[in-house]
Amino acid sequence: MQVEIWSDIICPWCYIGKKRFESALVNFPERVHVIWRSFELDPDAPRQHPGTLLEMLARKYAVSLQQAAEMNARVTRAASEIGLEYRLSDARPGNTFDAHRLIHFATSRQLGDQATERIMQAYFCEALAVGERTALARLAPEFGIKESDVLSMLESNAYSDEVRADEARASKFAVTGVPFFLFDEKASISGAQSVEIFSAALQQARSDS
Repeated sequence: MQVEIWSDIICPWCYIGKKRFESALVNFPERVHVIWRSFELDPDAPRQHPGTLLEMLARKYAVSLQQAAEMNARVTRAASEIGLEYRLSDARPGNTFDAHRLIHFATSRQLGDQATERIMQAYFCEALAVGERTALARLAPEFGIKESDVLSMLESNAYSDEVRADEARASKFAVTGVPFFLFDEKASISGAQSVEIFSAALQQARSDS
């Protein structure tokens, strides 16, 4: 079975959805080939957003800082239920194009899962400056790639076409929000659903194959 997952590194529900989906996989009897697909929530974002994540959310959704704080608190509680310790007050949002290129680079070395996990963890839990190439490169040895190799790659245009291809494929399947899970190009689930819903979707995809 093949499952394609569109997500963005700075989408808090994407990381939660990732963990819930992986929990559903634990008891699934068949091998599942997971493909991470790139999706940029804000392709025009600067490398580093000025101000805090709270201020950025308030501007984006036209809400008060208190309402933005309540949004962060809600997602932080959901994350804690699956063992994630979000530090959104310290988050450093920015453009994620290079992070997606890095994941494609890692995937070319069969390290895509490890890279996706480590970069998401670093952004949500360790205040990674997600748009800074040197910050991304420093993480690379932790999932098996030399820092210098990543810096060289990021200074080039490598894997830009792969990111754009993922985004074009998202349009083909009418993906407008993330996380989005596509099962064997037949069935899909949108959002960070429960473990039970993911389990049921996997079983249904298995029955339909």
